[in-house]
Amino acid sequence: MAGHSKWANIRFRKGAQDAKRGKLFTKLIREITVATKAGGPDPDNNPRLRAAIDKGLSNNMKRDTIETAVKKGSGATDSENFDEIRYEGYGPAGTAVIVDCLTDNKNRTVAEVRHAFSKAGGNLGTSGSVDYMFQKLGVINFSKEVNKDALMEAALDAGADDIIAHADGSFEVLTQPEEFMVIRDRLVELEFTHEQAEVTLRADNLSPVSESDAEKILRLLDALDELDDVQNVYSNADFSTLAMKDAE
Repeated sequence: MAGHSKWANIRFRKGAQDAKRGKLFTKLIREITVATKAGGPDPDNNPRLRAAIDKGLSNNMKRDTIETAVKKGSGATDSENFDEIRYEGYGPAGTAVIVDCLTDNKNRTVAEVRHAFSKAGGNLGTSGSVDYMFQKLGVINFSKEVNKDALMEAALDAGADDIIAHADGSFEVLTQPEEFMVIRDRLVELEFTHEQAEVTLRADNLSPVSESDAEKILRLLDALDELDDVQNVYSNADFSTLAMKDAE
């Protein structure tokens, strides 16, 4: 078990942004619709849809809203067609940034993403320019109240790749994306209550940034995350605890 800063590598979404419920719901509805189109309306046989529904419920989305989104995705009602696009670029201090989008207008989306990079002093790169720096994996977060030894034993028995201890006493269980739902459900069955669970991107190597650069990078990530077509933003920036605290 290796320890590192809890904020060393984040999928950027500050709590203040999550409070903007309407915008968050719009993004979640779009993800549920696209996930349904891609893998079918049965969450038991569609891990992506199940993860999207779980995220919606955890953010107090009504089941009626979720069911409507699933119906749209399954073709039961008229719905927009969304394309999945990944943009890659460099932020201040040369940090790598990945932006995953769902859009019904590619020209609009690329213009908005490019503008956000340019305004922050970064630049949009070509496909593959930074993608190789990241790996896709499942991450299940637990608070410091969890029994460390019991969690470690249960997670490894379930097939987890690693358990990471953070300086604040919290833990992360890391899994392969394909095993994420199975391992998460197994830990739930064993009554380990997680704080957050998702399939995300993590940088293989982190890029330490100064406090002044951190403020600029956070503004870029914030601007990208605010775009309607943007679903997720990832960075390899290594933010200090102080920089994150000041940015809240």
